[in-house]
Amino acid sequence: MEKELFEHGLNMNRRKFMSRLSIGLGSAALGSLLIPDLFGGNGNPEDAIMRGLPHFAPKAKRVIYLFQNGAPSQLESFDYKPLLCQMMGENLPESVRGGQRLTGMSSAQTSFPLIGSYYKFNQHGQSGAWVSELFPHMSKIVDDICIIKSMNTEAINHDPALTFFQSGAQQGNRPSMGSWVSYGLGTENNNLPAFCVLLSRGKGNGQGVYSKLWTNGFLDSVHQGVQFSGGENPILYLQDPNGMDRQTRRKMLDKIAELNQEEFNSFGDPEISAKIQQYEMAYRMQTAVPEIMDTSKESEDIIKLYGPDCLVPGTYAANCLLARKLSENGVRFVQLYHQGWDQHGNLPNEMRGQAQDVDQPSAALITDLKQRGLLDETLVIWGGEFGRTNYCQGKMLVDNYGRDHHPRCFTIWMAGGGIKPGIVHGETDDFGYNIIKDPVHVHDFQATVLNLLGLDHEKLVYKYQGRRFRLTDLYGNVVNKIIA
Repeated sequence: MEKELFEHGLNMNRRKFMSRLSIGLGSAALGSLLIPDLFGGNGNPEDAIMRGLPHFAPKAKRVIYLFQNGAPSQLESFDYKPLLCQMMGENLPESVRGGQRLTGMSSAQTSFPLIGSYYKFNQHGQSGAWVSELFPHMSKIVDDICIIKSMNTEAINHDPALTFFQSGAQQGNRPSMGSWVSYGLGTENNNLPAFCVLLSRGKGNGQGVYSKLWTNGFLDSVHQGVQFSGGENPILYLQDPNGMDRQTRRKMLDKIAELNQEEFNSFGDPEISAKIQQYEMAYRMQTAVPEIMDTSKESEDIIKLYGPDCLVPGTYAANCLLARKLSENGVRFVQLYHQGWDQHGNLPNEMRGQAQDVDQPSAALITDLKQRGLLDETLVIWGGEFGRTNYCQGKMLVDNYGRDHHPRCFTIWMAGGGIKPGIVHGETDDFGYNIIKDPVHVHDFQATVLNLLGLDHEKLVYKYQGRRFRLTDLYGNVVNKIIA
């Protein structure tokens, strides 16, 4: 009786108290979205409200992933195999192939003639790393990078292999690596997304890329990659329509946020909160993105470093420069996709064009980050979804041949962000067909990237439909030998 009188006097009971408490928390959350500095330490990126905490001290703060879509041949780039030139035209020994899986494009072949690289290799730097003459600029930075020759994957076709690298699963609709990093660490800059995507197209035979590669999957949609285009408007629908000024836009967003907040209070759907955040992010990006896209303030030395194509929006060179600017401004994960590496035929000619596109800008990015003091905290990755066979696909011509898909061993390189510089990790046999030392699986690679960012891949989990998911699924070991 006393309890009922007490509640009546306050016009309050447990149900009302919990209801009003939830509204108060919702209002505080809305306030933090509309006024980012309210709980964010006066806008200091280090105090940003959306900032996550790593599991342990990170070696890298952010990632730039230069994905070479279509699978560049390791045998024409970083894995020198003189035996293939000596045995030119001879059949690949069955003892080496071991009945391993073939694609549908090679399954009808009755012989597998070995073919060496059309291009010469030389050793470079103090490390003495072998690099093809196709990559003269990258050869100058070998002492800044770690070349991994023992990458391997189960996927033998482009779509599943590409999806596997990005999401840890060969089927689609899983969160991409950039989304996992955004989920685990949040953003360093409230005016930019934590995860940005840049696309370019080379001169060679291209494989398509699609939005599922940068999807948030079952994570909140705020973690989805934001794609930049190479046109006049880098992000579609970001600008205000004709007849609307910033003040009107602000009032409109405030009213929409209030309506969305009422909906959230009623249903508790987290996607409603995500929608509010996305509207606010778009509003703040209207100022931040044009400034970052502006290259007029870059020095002549920087333009010369990346090459003249860096002034042409949508090119690989322009995207490398933009990646540096985005990373410099606190974007956690910048993903570049450069298409055109699928050389099933005419490899010597097509690969030369691809190399001309990416060689100078890739090396320039490392040099640029290093001279700005940013390389130590920025992890840079270069590589494709699998490798290429040591035998010729189809008719064999010394100056006009092709190579099929080869998931058993291929090469990528990594630099900065806690990676040991100037080393070569892993080794393949003399035929360039099998790994004989220090294999690195896709899940090992992913576990290592997360580790460098201060994230334990076994603890970065998300429960969905009754199962605890992670980027590395049930596998993965950190490759400690390449960590400084």
